[in-house]
Amino acid sequence: MLTKERKDELIQSFGTHEGDTGSSEVQVAILTDRIKYLTDHLKVHRHDYHTRRGLLKLVGQRRRHLRYLNGRDVNKYRDVIARLGLRK
Repeated sequence: MLTKERKDELIQSFGTHEGDTGSSEVQVAILTDRIKYLTDHLKVHRHDYHTRRGLLKLVGQRRRHLRYLNGRDVNKYRDVIARLGLRK
């Protein structure tokens, strides 16, 4: 579960300035944390189809944010991908 403390850590780590919660880097980091949690949940509860749909929606959101970030600033995109461990 994404706790307030964990969310604040992600904002501190990926934010560009104090209180930055809307930048694509921060949003991708938060979505990635939620996706990891739901993936672990679905490994245990295989037939939880409602959660699976929510997971797929989150993955789509993250893909859109990453595509936007790649189009705007490739260096930031590569940095976020490397720090989050995506795209092996």
